Amino acid sequence: MPLVPEPDLDLAGPESALPGRRLSQLAEQAVRCTTACCGAGTTVSEGGSDHPASVTHPDLAGLVSVQLRSGDGPIPAAQERGAPVETGDLLRDERWPVYRAMALDTGVRSSVTLPFQRGGLTVTLTLFSFRPGALDDVRHGPAQALGDLATTALVRDRRYRAALTELDHLGNALRTRPVVDQACGIIMHVLTCDADKAFTMLRRISQTTNRKLADVASAVVETRGKGLERELAALAAQN
Repeated sequence: MPLVPEPDLDLAGPESALPGRRLSQLAEQAVRCTTACCGAGTTVSEGGSDHPASVTHPDLAGLVSVQLRSGDGPIPAAQERGAPVETGDLLRDERWPVYRAMALDTGVRSSVTLPFQRGGLTVTLTLFSFRPGALDDVRHGPAQALGDLATTALVRDRRYRAALTELDHLGNALRTRPVVDQACGIIMHVLTCDADKAFTMLRRISQTTNRKLADVASAVVETRGKGLERELAALAAQN
C-alpha cells in the first residue's frame, strides 16, 4: 500500500482551517513518523452521527467506513472508552468479525486507534500495519503528540468559526438598528405610545407576516406608516 510523499504541513497553520484538511494532515504526518506503519485513518465527531474521515490510501477507506456504519470496530470502541484500542494480530483476534475479515483481505495484520477528546470533539487516529505486533509503542510515540495538536487545532477552528458567525450577527444587528429605531418612532407617533410598545408592535407584525424584523422596519420607514394605522391599532387593542 505505497504512500505518495507530500511536503510537510503545519498542523496549526491557518491554511488548514477546514476539518477535512486537518484530518488529512494528521494521518499523513502520523504515518511518516511511525515505523512499520502502512497507512492511517482519522475521524472527528461532535456528539452526533456525523463522522468526517480521511485516509492515506483508498484501500483503507472501507476499513474506516464499515466501522462507522456498523458501530462495531476499534474506532467506535476507542470513541466509547476514551482510551487506545489495539489489535496486535488480527489473524488471532476474534473481535469485530466484519472489520477483521476486511482488514485481513487488504493485508492488514495489526492496528491501533488513539482517541482524542477535547472541547466536545472526539478525534480518532488509527494506524495500520502489515505486520503483527508492529504498533505496540504507538501510544507513547509522536503520533500521540500529533493527535493532541490536531485536536486542539480543530477545537480552535470551531471556536473561531463560531466567533465569526456571532460577529456577523452583531454586524447585521448594528446595521439594522437605525432603521428599527426610525420605524419605532413612526409607530410611536401613529399610536401615541412609548418606545417599548412601539417595538412590541413592530415585532408582532414581523411574527404574524413571517418577515424579518429589519424588512418590516424598512417598509414602515419607506411608507412613513401609511396604510398600517388599522393594523397597528388592532394589534395595540389586543394587548
